[in-house]
Amino acid sequence: MAQLFLWSLRIFTTLLVLAAASLGLGYLFFSRSIPDYDAAYRVAGLQGPVEIVRDTSNVPHVFAGDERDVFYGLGFAHAQDRLWQMVMLRRTVQGRLAEVFGPGRVAEDELMRRLGLYSAAIASVEVQDSATSAALRAYAAGVNAWIRTVNAEALGRGAPEFFLFPPEIAPWQPQDSIAILKLMAWQATPHPAAEILRAQAALRLPENRLADLMPDFPPTGPATRPQEPPASVPTTGPIPLPDALPPGAPPPAETDRIGPEAPSGGASNAWAAAPARSAAGGSLLANDPHQGFTAPVLWYLARLELASGGVIGATVPGVPLVLAGRSARVGWGITTAWADDADIYIEELNPGNPTEYRTPRGWQPFRTERTILRVAEEAPVTLTLRFTENGPVLPGATLGVGRVTPPGHVAALAWTGTSPRDTTMSAGLALMRAGSVAEAIDAGERVVAPAQVLTLVDAERIALQLVGHLPSRDPGQAGEGRIPSLGWKDENRWRETLPYARNPRFLAPGSGVLGTTNNRLVDRPFPDHVSHLWGDSQRIQRLQRLLADREVHTRESFIAAQLDTVSYAARALLPLIARDLWFTSEAAAEGTPERRRQEALALLAAWNGEMNEHLPEPLIYATWMRRLQARLVQDEMGPLAEAFSRPDPLFLERVFRNVGGAGTWCDVTQSTAVETCTDLARIALDEALIEIDETYGGQLEALRWGDAHEAVHSHPVLGAAPFLKWIVNIRHSTSGGDNTLMMGRTGSRQAAPYANVAGPGYRGVYDFADPDSSVFVISTGQSGHPLSRHYDDLGELWRRGEYIPMTLDPDLARAGNVGITRLSPTN
Repeated sequence: MAQLFLWSLRIFTTLLVLAAASLGLGYLFFSRSIPDYDAAYRVAGLQGPVEIVRDTSNVPHVFAGDERDVFYGLGFAHAQDRLWQMVMLRRTVQGRLAEVFGPGRVAEDELMRRLGLYSAAIASVEVQDSATSAALRAYAAGVNAWIRTVNAEALGRGAPEFFLFPPEIAPWQPQDSIAILKLMAWQATPHPAAEILRAQAALRLPENRLADLMPDFPPTGPATRPQEPPASVPTTGPIPLPDALPPGAPPPAETDRIGPEAPSGGASNAWAAAPARSAAGGSLLANDPHQGFTAPVLWYLARLELASGGVIGATVPGVPLVLAGRSARVGWGITTAWADDADIYIEELNPGNPTEYRTPRGWQPFRTERTILRVAEEAPVTLTLRFTENGPVLPGATLGVGRVTPPGHVAALAWTGTSPRDTTMSAGLALMRAGSVAEAIDAGERVVAPAQVLTLVDAERIALQLVGHLPSRDPGQAGEGRIPSLGWKDENRWRETLPYARNPRFLAPGSGVLGTTNNRLVDRPFPDHVSHLWGDSQRIQRLQRLLADREVHTRESFIAAQLDTVSYAARALLPLIARDLWFTSEAAAEGTPERRRQEALALLAAWNGEMNEHLPEPLIYATWMRRLQARLVQDEMGPLAEAFSRPDPLFLERVFRNVGGAGTWCDVTQSTAVETCTDLARIALDEALIEIDETYGGQLEALRWGDAHEAVHSHPVLGAAPFLKWIVNIRHSTSGGDNTLMMGRTGSRQAAPYANVAGPGYRGVYDFADPDSSVFVISTGQSGHPLSRHYDDLGELWRRGEYIPMTLDPDLARAGNVGITRLSPTN
């Protein structure tokens, strides 16, 4: 027995030593790719020496005697910290993910190939101005210099992920940077998904009920002055949809998941105060663009010393631009415009020759290209790409477009982002050099896609300017761009793009404040409407209140607004939905469903609508509204109800106010009884409390919204891998919700429906009374290396609502730096 114990101990000890040795060896290999920030390198392609000073938060400050060398240094710094992320962004837009990750990424690759974004980026290199071309070449040279350094000095392949996947890295090229901008534009374009979803819903609903489920957005305009909240529910009838789909369009299949969820084109906030509304006498600007959370986050903080002066703010690895930030003279914030810059067209195939499609001039051949899509460990796939006069032909699986395309037809996409003459990169560089609001507005004329709203400030003025090409449509276009239309009808086709002067602009308002939360900016009739679909109808109400509550603002008041978690939607909806449930029943016995409902209603009655992570009420409210939305739409929409799972305050208000007869949604059509809205509200609340009890248990008062509303920054590749996910994913308990200024967008089709899946990955507040007191932060860390101490160090500050200094002072950057990387030319 003793011998058995002894041998068992020896075997266990041996295994333990082997495991420790394996972990140590793995750490040794993986940690070699953590860059040494305090090092010197001799590299090719420089005009003179470059210094990359990493401040205490690992924000690089790039200094050089020649501006081209500054962009070289930025490329070098991006590659040091985010090489894997850059390569994955490039592979995504090139349609080359399947050759690394296998057949599961074929559909994604096919879409990118058919859109032709990378080909359009190659063509767009030729239309950049000379300064931008030089910057793109220098930036690419800087990226490639780090790749060569990694190979020459065996620095762990540049990122630990390259040990798990093919390590080959193609040299960076100028078109790669333009292509990443185009990928970002595609991800910020909600209208193709919205058109398809509307078409699917239109096959099930009459026009008046479609207007309930996908309502018009209220004309709120930019936040400029105190005002009465506008009617949040339009009372006009829906716009008719003539000629939208050919006869014989197939109904949605009942058994499959149908189409996209209700579209999201990204969210973002920006607001500004002129010197007259600032306590310190300088302009103020706050900006927090939102996107899906990843580890690392998309944004990367950097400062560049250009010939025109210092520029600092948020960059995207792979792109040599400060997309949101400030110089010494101008600050700019970006928000998604939600402009309708895309249309889906139904194209008829020639029955006698499927290589032709119908046009206003008769049958014409498709323009075609062949491309080979390589797949890891499988045979390559050969695709024939087809292009019409309206745009590229989409695969039927894209956004469910095949479900609204009749037999003998295909769907094509018209979108400004496919332009081969895209000067957005040149516009971004000109914006960084702008010396005034007027110059920044002029720079915006060259933006093609994505359409954005620039919030601008200088020493004297503030402004909002929508930038990006807007299509010129015929007033007779079927469906007004809200639903797929027939591509061969001349009145449905675009008439080039609108002149820049027609883009909405708000300059130096008398109120002294401006702001946007993706809300409807203008109330212009089609075709000057900008969009029928907008990203917000609730946050703007809260922003208007906060801007109006103070005569003068400070950096601190702008930070408080940026971190505000009060839900205007909750404050408006609860009195409406619960009005016949509050205080209307006798006290129920302990332990009964009625008692639990009364306890929940009592908590909600005393709640101020603050979506605080430490409170139970936000979880009760969010679960109730989600269950209520599902109850209202399930019987009418069937499987398509899944696309409308996220509660829509405009829809819920229409129903409970019975606008245009919308109260009929409360009646379950498949039952013999006639249910009222109060009945459904009570049933939904009981279901919500059962869900909460099954998931979290315990007393209602002990619930925490943050336990359900956890922000998970998942690694896009390794985030689901056993063991590794605990190393590469970053988790935070968070406040906020779908309709708060501090956005915390909840999930949809997943096991954790209240998880925080998207929000402000970057926050910046710029104070031009004392520019170096400006602050910013990102939601993870600067490094993309999971073993680096800078992988998640800024994330905890972000979670607590804290910031780091945003200074252009070289001495402050050097003070306590974590390293200075010195580059010198080989010659």
